[in-house]
Amino acid sequence: MLSLTRFFLTSLCLASITVRAGVVRVEITDRSDVGKAGYEQLTGKLHFEIDPRLPPNAIIADVGLAPVNAEGKVSFTADLLLWKPKDASRSNGAAWVEIPNRGREASLLPRMMEQGFTMLNVGWEFDVPAQKGMLRLEVPRARNGAGSPIRGVVSAVFASDKLIEEKELTDLADYPPVDIAGTDSRLILRHQAAYPAGREVPRKRWSLENGRLRLAGGFEPGKTYEVFYLSEAPPVAGLGYAAIRDAVAWLKHDPTSPAKVKQAYAFGSSQCGRFLRDFVYLGFNTDEQDRRALDGVMAHVAGAGRLVLNQRWSTPRAISGYYTASYPFADTAQPDPVSGQSEGILDHPRVKHAPKIFYTNMAAEYWGAGRVAALTHTTPDGTKDIALPENVRSYFFASTSHGPSPFPPTSQVPGSPLANPVNANPAILALRQAMHRWVSEGIAPPPSVYPKLSDGTLVPISGVRWPKVPGLAAPNAAKAGGRMRNPQLPGGAGEATELPLFVPQCDADGNDLGGIRVPEVAVPLGTGTGWVFRPAEFGSPYEFYLLRGAWVPLAKTKAEREASKDPRRSLEERYRTKAAYLDQVKAAVQTLIQQRFLADADLETQLQQASQRWDWVKQSLVR
Repeated sequence: MLSLTRFFLTSLCLASITVRAGVVRVEITDRSDVGKAGYEQLTGKLHFEIDPRLPPNAIIADVGLAPVNAEGKVSFTADLLLWKPKDASRSNGAAWVEIPNRGREASLLPRMMEQGFTMLNVGWEFDVPAQKGMLRLEVPRARNGAGSPIRGVVSAVFASDKLIEEKELTDLADYPPVDIAGTDSRLILRHQAAYPAGREVPRKRWSLENGRLRLAGGFEPGKTYEVFYLSEAPPVAGLGYAAIRDAVAWLKHDPTSPAKVKQAYAFGSSQCGRFLRDFVYLGFNTDEQDRRALDGVMAHVAGAGRLVLNQRWSTPRAISGYYTASYPFADTAQPDPVSGQSEGILDHPRVKHAPKIFYTNMAAEYWGAGRVAALTHTTPDGTKDIALPENVRSYFFASTSHGPSPFPPTSQVPGSPLANPVNANPAILALRQAMHRWVSEGIAPPPSVYPKLSDGTLVPISGVRWPKVPGLAAPNAAKAGGRMRNPQLPGGAGEATELPLFVPQCDADGNDLGGIRVPEVAVPLGTGTGWVFRPAEFGSPYEFYLLRGAWVPLAKTKAEREASKDPRRSLEERYRTKAAYLDQVKAAVQTLIQQRFLADADLETQLQQASQRWDWVKQSLVR
């Protein structure tokens, strides 16, 4: 019955549509209304075929070793979600391609629907669990020319916040071991999370069965472990790039596309922002018909990282702490003193159709997890500012974490700093509209805003003038780790070379300079950071907690701050009354609206939020 229903829905909606540009069949399994929004949701699958011999496809790692059909094409299938206005006249002619983060479908944003955008989700990741609500890509496995299996060593890195006896290796779920007792099987206890050096754990102390790694005595909290073993049959992971490219070509150009759009923009956050940087770098923004795929790209909280996807034994679902940044870091070609190479993300022959690009980074991307965002706008050694291309804007949001914590914020353990609730999401939403107007109307977006060496707002980490904020030790000794290997360049382009760490300078409160200051930072109730040290209870308190920030409220009165030896002026000294505070917040919001970093509709919401946060800080006992 399910098959019959699926056949009926497929025939009713789009049938089995034969198209060019990679998508050979569209299978729609469900079509439903989205509440009362005037939108409908289409759910199904896209079936692809590509010619592995074509230059745009030949760059895909192992594509020449994938099985092919009678026409010599490589086949693969992606899950599909599409939201579009039911009334075509309500469409604004543009689509946002939301790159799924570890298979999770995007949320429909009311403002995006009000503006008439189509929204597209396509699975691009082979290692997403095959379960309801997840978007996955089904890809073939590479084999040797004679048909024998390809074997190689896979690895996974992990740490725990508490003592545990076993660890499920979810990052390696698609790579079962073929000889766990062999000499390739190793477990390393690292000396530091950012560096691979460490000591080997005796083989008799650990075991691996059914994807669960066990260690006699348990895995120590805060310690970083890396496990290695032999596996076989690597998936052709780089087909994920072709899936996005060809899905966009289908949506924009195929006459049977269910949504008629002229422009397509992609938004990707974190893992997916790194995906988009690599997508452009590898040349996938030119489709098989030699057309531009994406007209605009928003790579959010990616820093200078790219995704380790287009290579054998890829593990894209991994968090990839300290393992994201490889040369080139910037868009324009910059001579690399380490490898002797000279190229940029956009500056080499593969990039025929560069999109308009927004890079939006939080403080965390400058400080932690090897994202080294400063290298996107400096030379590779971090010593000189460089200009951005005309089609690129870069926006840094001061004193923000990788993502905002809920408010009221909480501590990981009693006595540790609160998570950082400073929220730049309304500004990111406003920038989406700026991207659309830049592409569709030619209206230039706001100028880039990011810290610079030339004005002292960007400094080596040792030069940060950190005030003695209660509960937050000085971060000046932190390191960024080493470069990742770039498989596209000879020798890997300086793999493992120490990355320079340049970060925003801070003001007397510890809040970042050189960036866009959302109201919580422009009119502060506390100090926000893109970094925080691990609590002692979690182990390794000398290391940053990956991609987490901190927030320390200001003292309420002068007497309170003097008693705690807090150098930051108190609420009483800054604002005296709640009304005076809200007046300053209103002025800050209006400035951001004028600069187009907020929308007119944000004013009331921002004032309500500021009022609630003032009340919480004034009443809270947290110090």
